[in-house]
Amino acid sequence: MHIVIEGQDATGKDTQAKLLADYLRQQGKTVVHYAESGTASPDPFVAKIAQLNYGSAQDIDHRTRVLLYIVNRYEQWRKLAEPALKNNGIVITTRSWYSTLIYEGYAGGVDVELITKLHKLVMPELYFHPDKVVIMTLSDQDRKKRLEAQGKRKAEVFKSMSPNFHNLLNESYLKVAKDFAVPTLDAAGSPEEVHAKLLKLFCL
Repeated sequence: MHIVIEGQDATGKDTQAKLLADYLRQQGKTVVHYAESGTASPDPFVAKIAQLNYGSAQDIDHRTRVLLYIVNRYEQWRKLAEPALKNNGIVITTRSWYSTLIYEGYAGGVDVELITKLHKLVMPELYFHPDKVVIMTLSDQDRKKRLEAQGKRKAEVFKSMSPNFHNLLNESYLKVAKDFAVPTLDAAGSPEEVHAKLLKLFCL
């Protein structure tokens, strides 16, 4: 089973992925979970690519970012997801190619058809059909509070973008949710409250 948790920064994707992984492991399931961004990856190659992508001092074109994200996306899929799925395990990923479509495409100005074509050329067909997927949403006010609470992580290149950029991201996430028939989930509330809503949405 492949589960995808998507959403804007500070919507609690990683927290919910960990809670969900722990919940499934308690049921005796074999679970692999990771962030497609690669920022927390123990793989030095993946971590280096993530560092290039997220370093706040980096002046990187959005088209270049598309290519860097695809590198990490494919490497982690090949090394982590494919083996787990072949052995009937559960794979939970935070973010997916939808993030690149949104951040680099709709918000960054890269041709969305180009982004789609590149992903179709590189990623296997199975990748595009997760068994369960959700886009986490959060009000601007709540997201701002969470970003401020994260302190220095605000310096990450995307988290330090202008309010107009983040508004465009919000609109783009809603567009992707509609275009790809992806359910959304309000991420407001405690981690435990959101976890309960996620289990209900996924019927787990």
